[in-house]
Amino acid sequence: MRLTAAERADALLVWEYHRMGHRVESASVAVGLGSHDLGVADVAARLYLDGVVPRLLFTGANSPTTRVSMPRGEAVHYRERAVALGVPASHVLVEPNATNTGENITVSRVLLAREGVAVTSVVLVSKPYEERRAYATARRLWPDVEVLCASDELGFEEYVAAIGDAKKVVDMLVGALQRLVVYPEQGFMIAQKVPVEVDAAFRRLCAAGFTSRLVGASAAQG
Repeated sequence: MRLTAAERADALLVWEYHRMGHRVESASVAVGLGSHDLGVADVAARLYLDGVVPRLLFTGANSPTTRVSMPRGEAVHYRERAVALGVPASHVLVEPNATNTGENITVSRVLLAREGVAVTSVVLVSKPYEERRAYATARRLWPDVEVLCASDELGFEEYVAAIGDAKKVVDMLVGALQRLVVYPEQGFMIAQKVPVEVDAAFRRLCAAGFTSRLVGASAAQG
């Protein structure tokens, strides 16, 4: 579908809110959070090859959207991509069981401790619109480390073109924002302040039908 000018403007507001804008110069490890987007592996590999991190960890099993495209599991496919880009296989850990962001964080934390990797700072590599969710989740579940976020530097229009489905992207933007609102109450992440204009954009997008990624019966009320 083609977005209207108003829908595109609202989506851009939400997109920009999701991105943390962190400057990443060095960290103990980069953790690539599983998804359908191999760009996560590309960003993580670049961080390693540029000397920003000395080790990578990819985490993720499968979801309905990746069972066909990544049959060996998201983390395994990420690892294969990073190795193909030049990262030594011995410097890449794989956590193949996590099925959500909370598990990505908690199980990766356990694996790194078991492997004897001392972690004082972590770069969470995700899809662009999942940066803030990843940050808020890690601050709740891994509070003793510095948390930085990174993602592909594509802009909103470029990302939509790369995915090839504007409604799917906007649905995901809306769903990610709703989780930032409701999940802190459930103990899954720390609370994040949502600017008034971003909340208004979220509500308009819900009213316009971008709701397939919402959770819960009261989702549209945010």
